[in-house]
Amino acid sequence: VSDTSPDEVLLEALTIEDRAVEQLAEGLLSHYLPDLQRSKQALQELTQNQVVLLDTLEQEISKFKECHSMLDINALFTEAKHYHTKLVNIRKEMLMLHEKTAKLKKRALKLQQKRQKEELEREQQREKEFEREKQLTAKPAKRT
Repeated sequence: VSDTSPDEVLLEALTIEDRAVEQLAEGLLSHYLPDLQRSKQALQELTQNQVVLLDTLEQEISKFKECHSMLDINALFTEAKHYHTKLVNIRKEMLMLHEKTAKLKKRALKLQQKRQKEELEREQQREKEFEREKQLTAKPAKRT
């Protein structure tokens, strides 16, 4: 028969149980902790790579936006060139019309001068005929 009381036996059993739990926990940790640390490091690397990828993606997006804006600028330049060509054609047409109107005005002036000359000549011709008829008409003899 032993000298130990049931409380001491219980205390000793608890102490042994605590040590067993502690040893089991240490064993469990020693078994899984390296894998968990590697997983933690891998997750950190993945997170870091993800940040780098996001930065790269933002840079590529900004490049695409620049390319798109360049396309818009090119479209504007093309449109400006088109309207410039239209303006040049309108200017040529206006110069041509100006030349035609100047020629028409000159021609109209010549025609007007010709008509006036013809009218003047007809008037002079009538006056000559009138004078001739006047001279041809019988003149009464003068009494002296």
